[in-house]
Amino acid sequence: MIDVNGIRLHIAEQGSGPLVVLLHGFPESWHSWHHQFGPLADAGYRVVAPDQRGYGRSDHPDEVDAYTILHLVGDVVGLIRALGEDKAFVVGHDWGAPVAWHTALLRPDMVRGVAGLSVPPPFRGTQPPLAAMEKRFDGRFYWNYFNRPGVADAEFARDVRTTLRKFFYAASGSARSDGKVVQPLIEHGHGWLEKLPDPEVLPEWFTEEDLDALTESFSGGFTGALNWYRNLDRNWELTAAWQNATVTPPALYMYGDRDLVPAFPGTPELIAKLPHLMPNLWRDPIELAGCGHWTQQERPNEVNTALLEFLKAHS
Repeated sequence: MIDVNGIRLHIAEQGSGPLVVLLHGFPESWHSWHHQFGPLADAGYRVVAPDQRGYGRSDHPDEVDAYTILHLVGDVVGLIRALGEDKAFVVGHDWGAPVAWHTALLRPDMVRGVAGLSVPPPFRGTQPPLAAMEKRFDGRFYWNYFNRPGVADAEFARDVRTTLRKFFYAASGSARSDGKVVQPLIEHGHGWLEKLPDPEVLPEWFTEEDLDALTESFSGGFTGALNWYRNLDRNWELTAAWQNATVTPPALYMYGDRDLVPAFPGTPELIAKLPHLMPNLWRDPIELAGCGHWTQQERPNEVNTALLEFLKAHS
């Protein structure tokens, strides 16, 4: 447990050497990086993965506006300092990726290199994202569903283990073997979970022990994690000063070809342009065949190989 930015964060740590901070996404915990600890530590790196604010054993502030992107970047900056370092490699998946990208954007002096899995670098749009998706999908996009106070919180907390089992299977490459990726829409008057498949057998990359660890980390509910989504428009307002700014530290981006996030409106076009938009993008974006949303868990060997090559090239 480490005091950081006015809160306490729970971290997992292994190894010594240049610091690598691993940032999980939704609905996850530090455990989502368990395949990365050994290989990165054995290669000579100090690997640290926090439960980010609102998750697991870390603090869960009550106020919705305590989960802005500036708070989340502040946690990473504070964590690097609390660990006695001035710089770090920052790697993020899902929601952890925007935190990693924004840490590199706002504090490039502290970032040796940045890697994002699933979610590409932040290029600020011309209108608030929640409002844009509300208009585009008539309020059915999952961001808007998550933004209704108490609604998703209650649905997901009814049976935490079933919620997580459905989430992880439905967004995985295992459930998308036909290669079709559809927009995550929730019909008015319905919940999200009711239409998600509930597998009789988990994919081999996601064990019952993994599900046990994840279920325990959400024993306090989902509200803290959902509050990240409730700040999407606020984040858009807070980052106005960085309109058209680019991430300048060395950068790596990886995603699965069956992941729903890279198929969001406008994202395929953004990914295609990244080599021209990112001055220090290391290699073209890496697409992992047959991989769904849970990148570092579904394809640990490929992710570890790419990360280690990237870290070595910029250590």
